[in-house]
Amino acid sequence: MTSHTHDHAEQVLPFQMSTAAPQPAPSAPRTPLHLTPEQVRFYDENGYLVLRNFASTEQVAALRAASEGWMEAGQQAGPANAGSDYNFAKRAVGEVLYRVNYVHSKTPDGPNASLAFLGSPEVLSVAESLCGPNFVPTYESLVFKQEGDGEQIPWHQDAVHPRKWRIFNLGLYLDSSTIGAGALRVVPGSQRQILDVCTIREQFGWDAPEVIQVEMQPGDALLHDVMVLHGSEATSGNALRRTLYFEFRAAEQIAEEGPWDSEWVERRLRLIPLALEAQQQAHPDAAPFDWQPDEALKPTRLADAQEELKVAHSSHTPGMWCSAGDAVKFAKPTDS
Repeated sequence: MTSHTHDHAEQVLPFQMSTAAPQPAPSAPRTPLHLTPEQVRFYDENGYLVLRNFASTEQVAALRAASEGWMEAGQQAGPANAGSDYNFAKRAVGEVLYRVNYVHSKTPDGPNASLAFLGSPEVLSVAESLCGPNFVPTYESLVFKQEGDGEQIPWHQDAVHPRKWRIFNLGLYLDSSTIGAGALRVVPGSQRQILDVCTIREQFGWDAPEVIQVEMQPGDALLHDVMVLHGSEATSGNALRRTLYFEFRAAEQIAEEGPWDSEWVERRLRLIPLALEAQQQAHPDAAPFDWQPDEALKPTRLADAQEELKVAHSSHTPGMWCSAGDAVKFAKPTDS
């Protein structure tokens, strides 16, 4: 980690409204793979946590190989047939693929590397540490910049919500991300309020108060609160940079705040038994994660496993973005 702070005396980030709320108190870890109370407190205070060497060399290699297939499938589909599975963006050179969604469903034959990684004790222990035993895997995607694509990722907050529960992304880096070559900029503590990202961009550029740059190597994981302010400036001449993202939320949070219903949550929870099985197939000698959700939340298996691997999103919790040239647009937390 390299930290670059700047002296903005008496300057604070502009925000709409305070959304700070007490987070669940950290509990004693069930296993050595669970986060410690000190790690949870650091995450709660700063909105992020770096876990070095989180994935093994073997896991990274398997996910890199799988990602090549996902990206190739997206290229073959093209923007016209992308649907919700593949995201393209307009660049100077044309429309460029930058994201593959529902990655578990993109491996029809052979070992499912993303599903096995989801089912790893390392990942599920982190999910339980921050969301409690009723954690739900809500998103899974590969986000990347292709070689030579140095487009910026503007300042943004992924999703804004009342903050009664933790909602976080686990980003596993499959390639290095260093300062000057696309390292993520994060503003610690910014997750506590809904921010005016357009004004931040106009007032501070990339040097927002207290900003840091997070350098990552293959196998490192970055946990970040979905409301922490983050982004990365444009660069040029960079190599391929891939990050596998899993988002987690507590079932209790979804039940109270939406935007999905209990049927959708049950379908999403079916991923976990499949992930545990994939993990055991990939690592038969490893001790599996001891999944302990509430009995009422344990899902019923479907006959078609492939159907369980893609549970699409009919709606999303809105975030805060400011596209170049746009007027200020504020999103509201979902109240459904």
